[in-house]
Amino acid sequence: MLPEKDIQSDSPKRVADLIAETIIAQIKDGSLAVGDAVPTERELCNQFSTSRPTVREALSNLHLRGFVSTGTGKRPRVTTPSLEDVFTLAGDHIREILGNSESAAHLEQMRQFIEAGAVRVAAENASNIQVAKMQVALEDNLLAVGTKHFPETDIAFHRSIVAVVGNPIILKLHDMFVSKMLAHRPNSSSLRQQDASSLRPQDAAVYEEHRAIYEAVLGGDVVSATKQMDDHLERSYRSRLAAPKSLLGETKPVGET
Repeated sequence: MLPEKDIQSDSPKRVADLIAETIIAQIKDGSLAVGDAVPTERELCNQFSTSRPTVREALSNLHLRGFVSTGTGKRPRVTTPSLEDVFTLAGDHIREILGNSESAAHLEQMRQFIEAGAVRVAAENASNIQVAKMQVALEDNLLAVGTKHFPETDIAFHRSIVAVVGNPIILKLHDMFVSKMLAHRPNSSSLRQQDASSLRPQDAAVYEEHRAIYEAVLGGDVVSATKQMDDHLERSYRSRLAAPKSLLGETKPVGET
């Protein structure tokens, strides 16, 4: 239990942080084990001489950091943080603000850094098995041209390149912050409502860019692979930007991821 004067001299937000850090320390030293129920809100209020909203903020902090699991009507219980849990929770928060065009642009920039670096590594070091997986993903992408399945095969092809790096954190970042978010972009879903004949030329153009990236990786051409990926992602992003409104009518964006 923290000294009462330390608690009372701090703001509610600071107290919430202190509560969270105290519980984390108890988890790390074994006082609270995985699966144990966290003390009740009333117990925590009494222990830290604070209010329920402050305790709930502390528990929310712990949940976001992956140290407790929560559920409707259930006591929070101690869990072990994992990359997937932390990224999933953070990804949910980021999705809430992606309506902001600047936030979406930042996401696209992060994607470009990840994938340009990944394709460079792939061109230099990809094993035969990894190249074969890229080829399978590319073939699936071709078969999906003009269908509702094209976006998922598009993302799968890019993921097959990122996977070559062999870094679980980078791959998870790509899955949680890139793949899932890009799959839910408004433009992607609206474009998929068009008929297959109008989608086929767009999808075919994207597939050809994927094929050029794959061929550069297959040939071990680092410079070409990196340029092809940069150009592909740059064009992809710009193609989805809404055109300025015209006095003669609005122009809708064209293109796919």
